[in-house]
Amino acid sequence: MARSSTYNILMYSHDTYGLGHIRRTMAIAENLRASDINILILTGSPIAGRFSFPEQIDFVRIPGMIKKTNEEYLPLSIKINPRHALDIRKNIITTTAKTFRPHLFIVDKEPLGLKKEVLPTLQWMRRCMPGTRTILGLRDIMDDAATVRKSWEKKQIYKVLNDLYSEIWVYGIREFYDPITEYAIPEAVSRKMCFTGYIPRKVPQPDEVAKERRRNCIREDQKLVVVTTGGGGDGYPVMDAWLSMLESVPPPVAFKSVLITGPFMPRSERKKVFRRARKLGVRAFHFYRQMEKILSAADLVISMGGYNTLCELLSQKTVTLLIPRETPRREQLIRAQSFHRQHLIDYIPWNRLSPEALNRKVTRLLEHPEPWQEAISRFQMTGLDVMRQRLRAFRNKEI
Repeated sequence: MARSSTYNILMYSHDTYGLGHIRRTMAIAENLRASDINILILTGSPIAGRFSFPEQIDFVRIPGMIKKTNEEYLPLSIKINPRHALDIRKNIITTTAKTFRPHLFIVDKEPLGLKKEVLPTLQWMRRCMPGTRTILGLRDIMDDAATVRKSWEKKQIYKVLNDLYSEIWVYGIREFYDPITEYAIPEAVSRKMCFTGYIPRKVPQPDEVAKERRRNCIREDQKLVVVTTGGGGDGYPVMDAWLSMLESVPPPVAFKSVLITGPFMPRSERKKVFRRARKLGVRAFHFYRQMEKILSAADLVISMGGYNTLCELLSQKTVTLLIPRETPRREQLIRAQSFHRQHLIDYIPWNRLSPEALNRKVTRLLEHPEPWQEAISRFQMTGLDVMRQRLRAFRNKEI
């Protein structure tokens, strides 16, 4: 079968928990697309349909899975045996690849996919389409070094990286965190690694930001604090601490706040957040379609430290307070510590989260944001530029 005259890019988005993977994949897809490029995204995200897909980008929905433990996943919606759900996902992935015949296959985060579901596709491409470039896209930090090394040795990931991937794109800066050293990457694999820098997000125009502030009833002389917990599956303690802080502060509060719980916060917890927020006169949302606008309109954002949210905040040049989770992985804490060393964010360790700690940090950050703003203003995000350069080199057969 002859290949299409267009350049086909297939992307696999590892979506089991939260919003980060699909949003990162969408940001990359939107910036790699061109008039002669088709991009097809394989995703298990239950909210993929809520995003606006530009022309020549589409998605194939595979049955969603949700993480129960680090090794156990369950079907998100359909009530079938997990093994059967994984078989369906694997077959859809393989069939899509064989039919779409991509020139470039970008795998997000997991070298083998969920429970090795991408492995048959990688093996087929190596065997039947050796001209297809296979790319593993890794966020800056996966987990603490000991955990990653143990897991990758057990799953033979180092061999997979060597045998089945053309390149590895690390969406970070080596000076911030060096996975080659931390994860004991062999020299043959490290030669394939390209540090792209962090991935920028869409930045709204000043008039859009002003409109967003008016939409949330923020006066020019008022400060706005946005509290968001990404997908929200484990974000209730952050919302609870914030609301407890507001409940303990005598009125009038010196700033306004907007809460975004995330679509995966359990319904019972979300109801508690919304009920308490209403009593305080605080706006709360479970999903915000244009996050870049509300984040850019904020004077301070409080979040949990996922890769995607931090990239959005740095793109908007917004002062940030992170409350990074430490389970089931420590990557958010390690990222918070790394970015704090660069004076780009402040953070509160999860085990020190309290209404009092929040109040102290928020007061200081709102009154004296200048040191953080100065560091953020100098920070460059090169991820998309580097990826476009790599794609251009692939197509021109320069590498």
